[in-house]
Order: sequence, then C-alpha cells, then structure tokens
Amino acid sequence: MFTILASGMVAATGRRSVVGMLSGARMAQAVSFHAACRFFSHAKWEVDQLGLGVLRLVLQLLPGAQQVSAGPDGTLVSSITVNIDDTLFRRWGRKVHAAFWTHDGAAQGKHKIGRGNRWVVAGIVVRLPFCSSPVCLPVLFRLWQGKGTASHVDLAAEMIAVLIQALPTHRIHGVGDAAYHGKVLAAPAGERTPAETRTTWTTRLPRNATLYAPAPPPTGKPGRPRLKGDKLGKPEDLAGSATWRTVTVNRYGDLDTIDVAAVRCIWYGSFGNTEGQCVLVREPDTTKPYDTAFFTLDTDASAEQVVERYSVRWSIEPSNATSKQQMGVGQARNRLPRAVERTVPFGMLVQSLVVVWYAVSGYHPDDITARREAEPWYGGKSEPSFEDMIVKLRKALIVARFSGPCPAQPDPQILRDYELACTAAAA
Repeated sequence: MFTILASGMVAATGRRSVVGMLSGARMAQAVSFHAACRFFSHAKWEVDQLGLGVLRLVLQLLPGAQQVSAGPDGTLVSSITVNIDDTLFRRWGRKVHAAFWTHDGAAQGKHKIGRGNRWVVAGIVVRLPFCSSPVCLPVLFRLWQGKGTASHVDLAAEMIAVLIQALPTHRIHGVGDAAYHGKVLAAPAGERTPAETRTTWTTRLPRNATLYAPAPPPTGKPGRPRLKGDKLGKPEDLAGSATWRTVTVNRYGDLDTIDVAAVRCIWYGSFGNTEGQCVLVREPDTTKPYDTAFFTLDTDASAEQVVERYSVRWSIEPSNATSKQQMGVGQARNRLPRAVERTVPFGMLVQSLVVVWYAVSGYHPDDITARREAEPWYGGKSEPSFEDMIVKLRKALIVARFSGPCPAQPDPQILRDYELACTAAAA
C-alpha cells in the first residue's frame, strides 16, 4: 500500500487526496479506496520510524548529506546539519483534528494568520553536485496541538532528541530562525549528558537581546557561584568593541566578502548559562554598527562557519513551498487524528525520496539542455529544479509500466513515443 500511494502521489497531476493517490497509481479498480484511507487512519506504522528510514537512506546514498572532520582528540567525526521550521497547511471544517487559527508566514496581506494544521518540520541539509545551493530533505515532523500544549520550540527539541538517539556516532548541528530559542534546546555545560554534547544550535539574534560574559570560576567563598558574568549589553554594544576581520563566505550559492566578529558570551534569557558565541556580520557598504547577529552554542566553530551554517537554513523554505505547490501535500481531506498526523509527513517524505531517486538514478546533464530547448525563455537555466526531478520520475514510471517483464531495462523508444504522443495531443 505504501508503494501504491507513494507512486500515485508522484504520478498524479490532479489533487493529491488519498483517492487521488490511488487513482494516480492506476489502481483504483484493483484496490479499495477504504483500504487506502485505512492506511493513514488505522494501519500500524509510525511516522518517526518511516522518517528515520528515509534519513538512513539519505546518509547511505548521498555523500553530500554529512561532513567529516577531525574531533578534539583527532578522531574523525561525522556531522549533519538539520533545519527546523514550522509551516501551516490550510484546512477547513470544524471536525478536522488539530486545526487552529495561527500564524501563517505565507499569508497575503498584513494579517499573517490562517486556519489549518501547523507542522514543525526537521530536514537534513544535503549538497548535491548538480545544485549550487544546498537542498533540504524533510525527515521528521511534529503537529502542533494548540495553545497550552508543547510549543514549536519544545517540538523542535523533541525531534533533536530523536536524532540524537538514532545517530549515536554523528554530531548534529541544529539551525532555526529567530523564533527558535529556548532552554529546552540546550543544557548548562555542567549538566549536559554525553549525547547532548554532540548537538549544537544556531539561531538569529534579535537586536534587543541582552548578552553576558560567561560565568567566572567559583571563588571558594560561601554562597552559590555566579551563573553569568558581567553584562556585555546588546549586539550593537558588542559591535563597537569587537575585533573585526574580513572573510569570504559561501552564502545562498554565492561567494560574498563580509566583515565578521565573534564574541564568547551567554544569552542568559534564552539559553541560561550555556556558553556560546555571538557572531556579528557587517556588509562591505553598510553604515550600521552591524547588519546581522547570530547566536550559536557551537563554541568550536569559526565565525565564517556559523554564517554559512545559518545561510543554509533558507533551504527549508523552498522545501516547504515545494511540498504545497508541486507535491500537493496537505490536499488530503481526512479528519481523524491518526490520519491527519500521518498524511502530511507521508507526502513530505515522498518528496525527499523523489530527490534521492533523482540524485542516484535520474540526473543527466542533458536534462537541462532538453529543458532549454523545450522552453527557450529559460536560457539561463543551469541546474535542475524539483519540477524537473518529478517529471522525469513520472516518465520513468510510465516506461517501467509498459516495458513488459524487464522494467529495469526499458526500451528507449517507449519514452520517446510517449513524448511524441503528448506533443500530438497538445497540438
């Protein structure tokens, strides 16, 4: 049933409801739509297990999903970067599970609100050889249950804990926007478990954040030791006395020359007395004390590494947009709790599998040439988009369907005939 629905979600060009997936797989006459609906509402499978399975597949097949570096003791350590963000899938109806009026960053107008299911998504960052910018592949998900329940920051910490347990030999670098900061994402240095020392967190620092120097060593005098050092002030105060240097960083697919400064400190209001560093960024033509500030719990990273790490956070935004606009995630009309909690993760995991398939078996340089010939107004196109990936997978499914007993070795003329038939039908 998973194979049928996943293939149908890729092949369907209409609405990706549950029955739409069944129809897209051309199995509506062979499989009851009740069985397809029960796959989401009653079948015994877990979203986290499926997501971790996709994660292991990504780490196994895509070398650009992890980085290998030398640890403090000289041993090689594998690390991954995980982006976490929340997004709203609009839903209507009073009986839809966990549907609320909440923030919607994609809403039109000044009132950024909408009604639906608010999902917190964790995606692993992958660098593909044919893409200039990193790609985010969703792997873990949490559904916000409304006011009075776990916040989006708490849900992010839950997913980080799942990754810690699933990847005991990896170091995990979490990245979130300015809304993702809190003590649940870190623990004081003296209270951190060995597993927690393998994780870091990087976020954007607001201009009104108050920073302090790290706590001084105990004096030996009676009383509780100090939890924080002297007050350093806001990022603007640090910019005036910081030591700046000029570096070249890779941001959003471009090499930029900027000024950076790093200051060891603690953000007591959000991360308690867990030590980190504030990284300030100043653009070459600016007149401000600084342009952007970041806070990271990774005290071993250089300033340019922190800037580059936060810049890859943007990859989760087009990933969420692709889920809604091209994969049709969120179009299912189910209402039961288990069905609602499974359908969106299922669709986003299929999206990740499409990218994995294309990177392993689908990519060819001629894909870009063919696209430019078919649509000459895209003369500057130099790398495949997700649309190119899913279109090629659809054609591969068609070839496999009509290739008889040897789908692994299809007749190359079948795909060409299919293309000609589509062209003739369009004319």
